[in-house]
Amino acid sequence: MIGRLLVRLLAAQRGWAEPLGNFNVRWIGALLRPMRPIKDLLHGRWLGHPLHAASTDIPIGALLLGLLFDLIDSRPAADIALGVGILAMIAAALSGIADYGDTDDDARTNATVHATLMVVALVMLAVSLWLRLGAPAGDRTLAITLSIAGFSIVAAGAWVGGEVVYTLGNMVNRHAWRFGSKPNWLKLDVTEIPEDQPTAAKAGTQSLVVVRQGGQVYALHAQCAHANGPLPSGRIVDGSIECPRHFSRFDLATGRRKQGPTTYDQPRYEVREAEGGGWEVKRVESPAGQNV
Repeated sequence: MIGRLLVRLLAAQRGWAEPLGNFNVRWIGALLRPMRPIKDLLHGRWLGHPLHAASTDIPIGALLLGLLFDLIDSRPAADIALGVGILAMIAAALSGIADYGDTDDDARTNATVHATLMVVALVMLAVSLWLRLGAPAGDRTLAITLSIAGFSIVAAGAWVGGEVVYTLGNMVNRHAWRFGSKPNWLKLDVTEIPEDQPTAAKAGTQSLVVVRQGGQVYALHAQCAHANGPLPSGRIVDGSIECPRHFSRFDLATGRRKQGPTTYDQPRYEVREAEGGGWEVKRVESPAGQNV
């Protein structure tokens, strides 16, 4: 019952959150797109895992610790913990902004609510720290009240962030549950593959993108691991295929992520000539998570 109420409250924010999110994504894209190495760093491509999810635990832990120190009236420790929490929130926000810029539809709207709550909380916590440092020996009632209110808003924002990830699947590996059986050789349903042209194909129930370069044929799953972008509609860049939706790139030969926002590799298939003409493929098994 509580969960349904919270979801309804969140849905009621669409009126302002949707246009604000659309505006934010435009300026974030204009800012970060020219800085591709920094953008990939913030996404966590180097980590093989979204950086924002890993970085949000630090400010929440520090802020909670600060409240506990306030409870026992350990003032210097509370102030330090609050300061660390604020700095960690700013650091986490940088990776969150990078992910936000490549978010679509309902996930974008909910992420806008999440970001707004976190900005409001950050302002309240910064004011609390300013009051503490301005009068460390005086009455701290207002400062502590602001810390409690700020932490409560952070908790609410974290719940909304959970909706973005766990309910809407933003920044989740789109192939995490796709393969459960032993791979077998399957015939491709195409026989003509143009040179250096991404081509949609089917192998059994799996949708693939196949690319021929000279005598070599490469095959990857057709849906981008980042956000289901259609790789057959992408383009070939330096031996990689680029997703048309958010411009993630995957190496044709290995499926390795070469450019974010994806933090996951793309499932790939071994290709060989089939008897009677054409090709057949078999999925290459990798350890859990695909990021080898």
